[in-house]
Amino acid sequence: MLVTLPNLITLARLCAVPAAIWLILQHRLDLAFLVFVGAGISDGVDGWLARVTNSRSALGAILDPVADKALLVSVYVTLAGIGVLPDWLAILVVFRDVVIVGGILVLWVLGQPPAIKPLLVSKLNTLLQIALAALALLLAGFGLAAEGLLVAMIWAVALSTLASGVAYVAATLRRPWSAPDPGP
Repeated sequence: MLVTLPNLITLARLCAVPAAIWLILQHRLDLAFLVFVGAGISDGVDGWLARVTNSRSALGAILDPVADKALLVSVYVTLAGIGVLPDWLAILVVFRDVVIVGGILVLWVLGQPPAIKPLLVSKLNTLLQIALAALALLLAGFGLAAEGLLVAMIWAVALSTLASGVAYVAATLRRPWSAPDPGP
């Protein structure tokens, strides 16, 4: 079934992306923080609902990570654009995702569809990316100061992003390869 409550919640989270971007560009980082936190809560709620109501769907399995990545990447790029986060960090975060998605597409084209399994380092990276985005929005949005914590989080995200990207590339290179089917 396509229209389930978890899928509607995920779709609402996807619709929160332009709102968060607009709020950041309007320098209403306080409200952007609230939208970001609301989106994070909705991510947990939709997954929980899908499990307890047994309403998992193929659409939800695709839409959920797309909504998550759209929000994270958009917030990083926009925060870098207004000078709240370093531009090099936004570039690194986007580049890692481009390498992973590009690699998946190349494997599909080569007839080697990958088994997509999130790695532990990738889960840690996502957690750190979410925490940094929330921290940056909180500090800038409410005029709070915690420069040391912000800098530490920036470096933690940079290192985990690099480690995660390298781990995915290494795992892909280690996997067994089969010759493509030449066709008729």
